[in-house]
Amino acid sequence: MVTMQRVSGIIAQAEKQNRRNLLENEAKSICQEYNIPVTEFRLARTVEEAISCSKDIGYPVVLKIVSPNVIHKSDVGGVILNLKTAKEVEEGYKTILTNVRKLQPNAEIVGILVQEMAPQSTEVIVGAIKDKQFGQTIMFGLGGIFVEILKDVSFRITPVTKQEAKIMITEIKAYEVLKGYRNQPPSDIDAIAEIITNTSKLVTNHEEIEELDLNPIMTYEKGAKTVDARILLTDNNDNMDDAPSKSRNKETKTR
Repeated sequence: MVTMQRVSGIIAQAEKQNRRNLLENEAKSICQEYNIPVTEFRLARTVEEAISCSKDIGYPVVLKIVSPNVIHKSDVGGVILNLKTAKEVEEGYKTILTNVRKLQPNAEIVGILVQEMAPQSTEVIVGAIKDKQFGQTIMFGLGGIFVEILKDVSFRITPVTKQEAKIMITEIKAYEVLKGYRNQPPSDIDAIAEIITNTSKLVTNHEEIEELDLNPIMTYEKGAKTVDARILLTDNNDNMDDAPSKSRNKETKTR
């Protein structure tokens, strides 16, 4: 059952701090409330906490900077993948802090996100944007080159039913990829449709959300996991009529 109060509380806290971009741990916590599967994660504020969190989650793990001032984490050396030991986590933690302090010395550092390293598989993206004419809209596509260059995506106005979500999935040109190819197994279409449907519920229930990106989502024969989640809140100082429509082809790399 969705805990609307908890989601509203996370959004309210960000608004109180004059933040439009939710921290990744906040965005993923909101996803969990709407049964959108995410990689297991913990927020660590010390090296010792990061090592403890890594042991709880299980190796290998990923470390990511958590800062309201750092949106593109990879650009400042704020992401380190595939850490397999406590020593690597310790070194990775210190490296990220050094990188961020060097490239963005004024950034407020909340901590380091420790998350499981999801096995590589076929990647998809689910996004949402609050359109000035149509309201909340949902987007689906394959990740990587398919969304970046080929713009192979489908759209719907929310709310979206599971049946509509399945139709969205079949509409992209690369749908055959999801059915399995060469040695790559087919993706769980039901699980993807469930993510689209639950994302639709999320943005429909919370009009404060202006943009949402779940990218990449790793899809498997059974189930799927959201690796990165980004949520941008509406600017209360902006008039909705003046808000520009934005393209959905950004943020395709690991954040």
